[in-house]
Amino acid sequence: MKMRLLTALQAAAALAVAVRLARGRRRRPALAPVRTASPRVSVVIPARDEEARLGPCLSAVLADPDVAEVIVVDDESRDGTARLAAGLGAKVVTGAPLPDGWVGKQWALRQGVEAAEGDVVVTLDADARPAPGLFGALAAALGEYDLVSAGPRFVCDGSVEQALHASFLATLVYRFGPIGPATPPAPHRAMANGQCTAFRRTAMLDARGFARVRGNMADDVALARVLAADGWAVGFLDAGGLLEVDMHDSAAGVWREWGRSLSLRDATAPGWQAADLAVVWLAAALPVLRLVAGRPTRLDLGLLAVRLLLAGALRGSYTRPGPGVLLSPLLDPLAALRLTQATLRPVRNWRGRVYPAATMVSHPGSGMTGARSGRGTTGIRSGGAATDDRPGSGTLPGPDARPGPETAPVTTGGWSAPPDRSAAR
Repeated sequence: MKMRLLTALQAAAALAVAVRLARGRRRRPALAPVRTASPRVSVVIPARDEEARLGPCLSAVLADPDVAEVIVVDDESRDGTARLAAGLGAKVVTGAPLPDGWVGKQWALRQGVEAAEGDVVVTLDADARPAPGLFGALAAALGEYDLVSAGPRFVCDGSVEQALHASFLATLVYRFGPIGPATPPAPHRAMANGQCTAFRRTAMLDARGFARVRGNMADDVALARVLAADGWAVGFLDAGGLLEVDMHDSAAGVWREWGRSLSLRDATAPGWQAADLAVVWLAAALPVLRLVAGRPTRLDLGLLAVRLLLAGALRGSYTRPGPGVLLSPLLDPLAALRLTQATLRPVRNWRGRVYPAATMVSHPGSGMTGARSGRGTTGIRSGGAATDDRPGSGTLPGPDARPGPETAPVTTGGWSAPPDRSAAR
């Protein structure tokens, strides 16, 4: 009886994976280089102790003719980050002390976007390596989308690091499907990559986007889901030909650092967390475990074949794909274990800071409850007051009140309205 139940659950997980992978047949085309008529892009780079990694990123951004200004927000770095950025020619914004309830990256991005002067803002992590044409392509994509994030090619040194990274990456594909879906997912299943994100400055400030996900460790996905629920058109597009990211320096770094946020725990409702874990264990980890034990079923063998095909497809996600990508299915039980660990025992520390308990983003149709973190909440509650994102302030007026000069949300039933792309263009 138990075996029949397990087989039925595994078949359901296999069907879910098949449906998600099938979306890859109708993906949006990858971003291609575009030159803008005149420089109009502001690039904002949040940086905390990034002296060792920031130089190549800044050099590439400063050399791009589509970039009008480069802003590095020095988030209380304890090294020479600010000195390096200023020496290379970036505008350095000295970050204000971190307010209660905020995660450092969102606070730095908020300050950088406020300081920007361009119509289009691209936020970029210090480990990103953009190629010429990326920023023009992102600006052009904002003619169709309100928020765009770019999926890069990854730089991994060594077969073990690449194998573990590819196994982690496969869990995202099994849960959410391939990058660039032709049909946008439901808001509570939207995906994004915070390493490279583009939007219109005034629209983001009006929506109070970073304030509404101020306490989330999975800030990129939380932001995409909150804004998609508002009606924003959110695009997650392949930019592998225009962007590389060197995230980690070892397999241990992949396990520790990417594993920290891989579960998307504070951006996903508990029911979906359980369903996603079940899919990864049943469709990816279990077939490998049974194969090692010498007792695979025919369904296991079919799932292993699918996973090998996915491993072949994932080679295009790496700058220098090696044998580690094809060997990555063998590490799927470890990936499932790390995903479970991060879900049950989320890590709330980063770069020398420890943050309060997780905050859940809240939006219609997600089944989420807007849990608190520190003083603030991540959602604007319809008909009530929301905690202000300004340190030391009290509350924002409800949705019927006139917004003040610093924070001006456009509200529709308690939620920020999507930006008018035609008017912005």
